[in-house]
Amino acid sequence: MSLNIEELVSIKALNTMGLASIARYFVRIESVEALREALAFARVHELPIIALGEGSNVILSDALDALVLLNRIKGREILKGQGDTVRLKVGAGERWHSLVCWTLEQGFYGLENLALIPGYAGVAPVQNIGAYGVELKDIFVSLEAVDRQTGEMMTMSVAECEFGYRNSVFKHRLKDQVVITSIVVQLNRTLIPNLAYGALKDRVRRISSDAVTPSGMDICEAVCAIRREKLPDPDVLGNAGSFFKNPVVSEVDKVRLKAAFADIPTYQVAEGWKLAAGWLIEYCGFKGYSKGEAGVYDRQALVLINHGNACSKDILALAEEIQATVSERFSVSLEIEPIIY
Repeated sequence: MSLNIEELVSIKALNTMGLASIARYFVRIESVEALREALAFARVHELPIIALGEGSNVILSDALDALVLLNRIKGREILKGQGDTVRLKVGAGERWHSLVCWTLEQGFYGLENLALIPGYAGVAPVQNIGAYGVELKDIFVSLEAVDRQTGEMMTMSVAECEFGYRNSVFKHRLKDQVVITSIVVQLNRTLIPNLAYGALKDRVRRISSDAVTPSGMDICEAVCAIRREKLPDPDVLGNAGSFFKNPVVSEVDKVRLKAAFADIPTYQVAEGWKLAAGWLIEYCGFKGYSKGEAGVYDRQALVLINHGNACSKDILALAEEIQATVSERFSVSLEIEPIIY
């Protein structure tokens, strides 16, 4: 076998939470052919596969009896667009924020609100990443993936990906069934600013020399500034970004909560009313709280942190305490956003 498959490898440096996890087997792949070879190895040895991008949205157990696959399939290809649009095919191993900056340099718009989201392009569809009024599904066309059992390539449309709020078919029906190798997105050659979020609009006004018609880079820089203020640098303080999804409740629950908690933020969405999970957690007194080596970030209650030596059990025990308290106080369930292995 031409692949360099290593045994008993520490992947602490490959997950942003900084959890000291050991992979039974580890391999870095840079092509579809190498991926198929790795999948064949896993089948022969009857191993589950854990595919990592930047390890930014995962909680890893101390020992992973699996083949941990680091997906570094590169590629940026400009496909033919129609009219003012352009389509890009992007390898799964392209770092997301670098891709956002590159598209703006090319004069392609649509990703600027998704700047500084950690991770790689291949993981973006799994979470249907989103920020400041934009989700991946808004600009998504299709993806290519390899079936883990057969090694066959498949192409999936936006409808087949079954995107929802921080959700997709890859988190339920196709969970652990495929490895994404590339995505295709459709962008615009003319900027259509999305400044629906007040905080973003205010920050753009402070950055842009023309607040009426800001540039794509103005929006990108504003998003980056806001994210840096709210989220700790994982190189300094281990974290997996937003740890809980913002819950969505019914009109009846929204009225109930507003009657009991007048200041509770609510945002109308297609599915009902979205609540701010960070507000709920902070109201319960968890902002800046620590439980051993696990803690809640003192600038953003939605972020759980590793003070240095936490393991997955420490992080999940704190998460369970937060969930139980929020449920008791508000009768609202918080769902963990990172994938737990």
